[in-house]
Amino acid sequence: MAFRFQRRIRLAPGVRLNLSKRGLGLSVGPRGASLSMGPGGVHGHAGVPGTGLAYRRKLTAGGGPRRRGVAGAAATESGNAAALEARLAEGETLALQLDVGEGGQVGYFHTDGKPLSSPEVRVLRRHAEDSIREQLRAHCERLNADLDRLGRLHEETPPLESRGYAMRDFDEPPPPPFQPQPSDWRHVLWSPARRRLEEENRRRRAEFDEQYRAWEWRKAEHDAAEFSRHLRESDGVWDDPDAMEQTLRERLEEIDWPRETLIDFDLGSDVRTIAIDVDLPCEEEMPDRYWGMPPKQLRLTPRKLSATRQRELYRDHVHGIAFRVLGAVFARLPAVEEARVSGYRQIADPATGGQRDQYLFSVKVSRVQWERIHFDCLDQLDPVASMEAFTLRRDMTKTGIFRDIEPLKLV
Repeated sequence: MAFRFQRRIRLAPGVRLNLSKRGLGLSVGPRGASLSMGPGGVHGHAGVPGTGLAYRRKLTAGGGPRRRGVAGAAATESGNAAALEARLAEGETLALQLDVGEGGQVGYFHTDGKPLSSPEVRVLRRHAEDSIREQLRAHCERLNADLDRLGRLHEETPPLESRGYAMRDFDEPPPPPFQPQPSDWRHVLWSPARRRLEEENRRRRAEFDEQYRAWEWRKAEHDAAEFSRHLRESDGVWDDPDAMEQTLRERLEEIDWPRETLIDFDLGSDVRTIAIDVDLPCEEEMPDRYWGMPPKQLRLTPRKLSATRQRELYRDHVHGIAFRVLGAVFARLPAVEEARVSGYRQIADPATGGQRDQYLFSVKVSRVQWERIHFDCLDQLDPVASMEAFTLRRDMTKTGIFRDIEPLKLV
């Protein structure tokens, strides 16, 4: 039976492990010019060295009829490639899109979605091979680091002594000081010009005053909110259920979750206990490959994880989620003495054809038990073994195959 909760938090992921949606940055070009590729496309800049002058220009696809037969198409492609070569040599700006597909292949596109022709790609690679290779290598490292992080989420858990809230300064600078427009000889000799200058300065002064007052209001609202949060996390978290709920919500939302995570929770009647249910990802949502880069190719190559390694990664990830949530509870809610965290996932129900909740684990932890964790050695901690040190209900094989369990109840 699923536990019924009154509060739910939807936590957005901070990192998405979707290869085809990760943008790459690239800069290439002669001195004074560059070609920049990013998630929103390629933006280039050209300028005159030593002058501070610069301009931007987009390169569109070559004109001409869309179909002219094989010979006509080849001639058009050659012409476009020659134009691309000339523009790169002249330092003009290109607007392109670089995409890495699920198989690791790199695609090159114009901003309207039209792919570059093979001759154009060859020109681009000739001018930008080193930069493309560098960015692909960095992209590969990010993908593998994001995958590894799924199994090390527990390492980011705050220690117990990190309770309380450090107020943040208002980081928006004030408007630049008001500078009246200076007068010259015309304003001394010609009264209409002087009146226009005075009126312009009054207008600019009023505009500055309005902007400054708006900035002061924003700063006051920020400072009041920060002070309110400081009081709430210093005093309210001891006995005020609303303050405890808001604090836990804010702290969980600040975690950089690898996947969208749904958390339901409810405080006990005496605020000394809390029950939490976590909607876990399914195994098929986990990445199934590491990435490498061939030494002589501009592409990435996938290396598929074994089924056992995938299950181990999933096992470590779901236990790491439980560890991370427990850390937030005990560090941010000092009045809580006992917490129960249960994790479930949605699976197909063969009896009805619909979906049902399958609970994978349920763990009950006291504050005294949590205080035994060595938070300065979390990189040496195994989240699976750590959960086994507490009151744990779980039916799992050594390789991470889960069977249904009935979650623990807090009494």
